[in-house]
Amino acid sequence: MSAETTDEIDLQLGLIGDNIAASRAPVLHRLCGEQTGLRVAYDRLVPRERGEDFDEVFAFCAGGGFRGINVTYPYKERAARKVEIADPMVEAMGAVNTVVFEEGAARGYNTDFSGFVAAYRAATARDPGTVCMIGTGGVGRAIAFALLELGAEEIRLVDRDAAKAEALADDLRRASSTTRLTVLGAAEDGARGADGVVNCTPVGMVGYEGTPVAASALAGLRWAFDAVYTPADTTFLGDAQAAGAEVISGYELFFWQGVHAWSRFSGRPVDEDALRAALKRAE
Repeated sequence: MSAETTDEIDLQLGLIGDNIAASRAPVLHRLCGEQTGLRVAYDRLVPRERGEDFDEVFAFCAGGGFRGINVTYPYKERAARKVEIADPMVEAMGAVNTVVFEEGAARGYNTDFSGFVAAYRAATARDPGTVCMIGTGGVGRAIAFALLELGAEEIRLVDRDAAKAEALADDLRRASSTTRLTVLGAAEDGARGADGVVNCTPVGMVGYEGTPVAASALAGLRWAFDAVYTPADTTFLGDAQAAGAEVISGYELFFWQGVHAWSRFSGRPVDEDALRAALKRAE
């Protein structure tokens, strides 16, 4: 539990993931609490630092007075197997990033899915077109289904694990008969001629420096999105912007998935503009 005692807080929340020391999720949720009159404790929970595996940390949260948890890399697919999921789209994704503990049950949601849809629609009114998506893990699965929701014409899936990419392609085909799905082995092959390129790998985040695709493959790109938000100005987005593309920072996904997760945890809406301003001041 947090250092705060349970009678001093209204919502005990947490984040399970690896390499999350730079995550701003604790700040976002505490600010949401301040805005809505709730005292919030939000803990970072790294399994290896605790000497536990994911299942043990999840069980600790489920039985330890937590209202809910966020789940990040690399545990979203494991979380989906431990919760009740009411939304058929989230069930099809097989990845969960938000869990609410209530009435003796653990209920799973995916606010990466809804958060990406919100971030994309806030950035542009145009359809995604042909999209190269690099990385088909937990966040990749959510964003691939979001691209279906947004009406993508074609999704080119790239992953070092071809079997994982093929499995996602099969799941997407079952969900949509109109979007073309292809699996490719190299990011550069998928990016060439695409309207959009999406990075759903950890490459570019703090501790995983680099870029998932060579800058030379981004010529003619219309838009790009990077799920990485620490830092927000990744090499990949810099290369995409230099190629003339409109870029959507991972910060936007962080913001919108956090707002949607907060709604699940608390049932209370926030003033989004005021929250953005407060997050800026907290930097």
